[in-house]
This record gives sequence, C-alpha cells and structure tokens, in this order.
Amino acid sequence: MTTITLDPAHLVDPDMHAEGRVFPLWAWMRKHAPVHRHEAGELPAFWSLTRYEHIRAVYQDPKIFSSAQGVLLRPSRLGEDPGGGLSLALTDPPRHKALRRQVADRFNERCAREMASAMQEEVRSVVRRAIELGSCDLVHDIGARLSTFSICRLLGVAEDDYEQLLDWTTQAFHMGKALAEHEGIMRYIIKLMYDRAEEGVGDAMSMLVHNGVEGELLSETEILLNCENLIGASENAGLSIAAGILAFIEHPDQWRMVERDRSLIPTAVEEVLRWTSSASHSMRTAVEDVEVGGQRIKAGDRLVLWIPSANRDEAAFKSPERFDIARRPNHHLALGIGEHVCIGGTIARHQMRMLLSELLDTAERVELTGPVVPLRSLAVNGPAYCPARVVGR
Repeated sequence: MTTITLDPAHLVDPDMHAEGRVFPLWAWMRKHAPVHRHEAGELPAFWSLTRYEHIRAVYQDPKIFSSAQGVLLRPSRLGEDPGGGLSLALTDPPRHKALRRQVADRFNERCAREMASAMQEEVRSVVRRAIELGSCDLVHDIGARLSTFSICRLLGVAEDDYEQLLDWTTQAFHMGKALAEHEGIMRYIIKLMYDRAEEGVGDAMSMLVHNGVEGELLSETEILLNCENLIGASENAGLSIAAGILAFIEHPDQWRMVERDRSLIPTAVEEVLRWTSSASHSMRTAVEDVEVGGQRIKAGDRLVLWIPSANRDEAAFKSPERFDIARRPNHHLALGIGEHVCIGGTIARHQMRMLLSELLDTAERVELTGPVVPLRSLAVNGPAYCPARVVGR
C-alpha cells in the first residue's frame, strides 16, 4: 500500500510526482499551506503556490512577478538561468511583448487555418503509421511526432529533416539534457539561421532573424535561445497529446460520449489540457515586497506556481478530480494566462482537435499493451513511455 506523505518538504521529490502521490499533498497544501516557504537546500529557497486564485493573480501581474530571472527551478549549483532576459519565456514587458510580436503571425488563428490542410495530413499520416506499426508508444509515435513536426514546420525546417529533428529531440528528452546541449540540434538551428539570414521565406526563423525588437536585430545567441524555447515548449504539447489519449483509455465512458457527439471535441480538448497539465510548474521572482495569500513575499523571492494543483483546485472547478469532457466553464491554467500565455496554444488546440477527429474516423479502439512508465520530473508531467495498440477500423 502506497503511503501518502503530507509534508510540503517532499514536494521537490520527483518520485512523488511520478507516482501521483503529489496530488493529495497539493490538496492538503491548498487547504493548510497555500503559500508555503521552502528553505534553501539543493534548490534555492522558494515559495510554493498551490491555489488557483493565487497562481492566476501572479500570472497576470508581470510588473511585480518577473520571468526574467528564470521560469523553472534550477539546482543552486547551476546558478542563474543563462537565458534570462533573452528569450520569450524569460523576458518581461515591454520587451516580452515586442519579442512575441516578432513571431506571433506564425502562431495565430489565421495561420492555423492556413495550415489546416497540412496539419490534417500530418495527423492522418501519424495515426495511419501507428495503426500499421501494430504496437506503438503513444509518447514517441504520436505525441512527440505530432508536436515536433508541427514546430519544425513553423520554424521552416525542411520536411526531409523532420525525422532527424525528432530523433535528436527524443535523445535529449530521454537523457534529460537541455536542447542547447545537444550538438546536432544546435548545429542544425545555426545552419538554418544563417540560411534565413541570406534569404527569408516567411517562417518563424526568418522572422527571428529579420524582424527587429525595440529597433535592434536579435543577436545570434538570442535567436538560438528562442528557437530552443519554441522547440522545448513543443515537448509539453506532445506530452498532453499522449496523456490525453491515455485519459480516454482510462475513462472509456468519456470516449463513448465524444463518439456519440463530436460537437464535444472542443470542450474535450480543454479538459485534456486541464487534466494532463503537462507543465508541472512555472516560476516567477518578486521584484518588490508584496503580500500573497497572507504571506509577506520579499523582493528577490522566488515563487513556484504548481499548475496541476491550480487545475485541480476545488474552489475553481466543480468535481476537479473527475475527467469530464463536457466541463463548462473550464478556465484552466495549463497554457498560462496573461502576458506569458503559451504562444503555441492556438496551434496545439487545432492539432489536438484534428487528432481526436482522426481517431474517431480511423481507429476502432486504442488499448494499452503494457505498463505506463511515468516521467520522473519536477518540470513536466505525464507518461515517459506508454505502450499501446491503435486498432484500425
């Protein structure tokens, strides 16, 4: 029998997250210690926020809660995040808004509609391949494949190179390495950057190279970090896809609902995002003294926003422990909110809707063929390996 530990000190134990024991701990903290201070150890000192209302408020106030000092917990021995102030994720207004505006045209609703045909064919091809394989890994063969191919297309990667980028990002993922530490990925992005410097073609890389921010072109380092940021963020989309399919396998009544009524697909996608919450946390740094939840936060203090906890908050969601594809309203925080709302959210939603439709059209069923191996991480949440069979109609 698994022992549930209701001690906030255990919140930084990756095994708690991998085994799902963190959810009862988060529930206890929302009630008894919603803004809790962790003293420095291997990780720097930080405050844990577990309630929806507090996390939403911090997200929406970038003037007081800065992203520029880092948005993920890092061991103290590693020092400050080297991307601070240089990439989309690690900048504050007004620079963040200017930087985001550089590439926004490749991630908006209009672009998603223009790419709909290519995205649909990509989804169809991935599902067809999974069926033909007989046995597949939902994480690699569907989730990572779709999300990686999507960001490759947006950045302007040649279609013949999609498989290579998928292999490289998979290697980095399984080794727990930052993409910037993978020589193959960095060499490829550098070459793509120089190619676009010679001739822009309207993709996201061209925009990063040629569009100015506050009157100046980005440095090569800034371009590389922003590409790493965009490729890395696609990992979360892939995890949501795999975990979403797994959620339907574990809740067959919800799949039967969407089979009977496809108008539920948009709300089903939102519930998948809430339920899976692939980003485990996001961090902010207070730039001035402030009070949060009755606790005095000092300038320079780090605040860790536990996103899955916010998305299971009883005060924000009715029956939050129930996977409900008809849930309305569903103001989850899986993709953030405010200035730093996920730039790829629109594309990710379109892709997930297409995937559900394609599975309904071509798959008789999806079934597990072995035990699911969970991720052991404080940063991302979901399956590391999910063996399954997609049975065609």
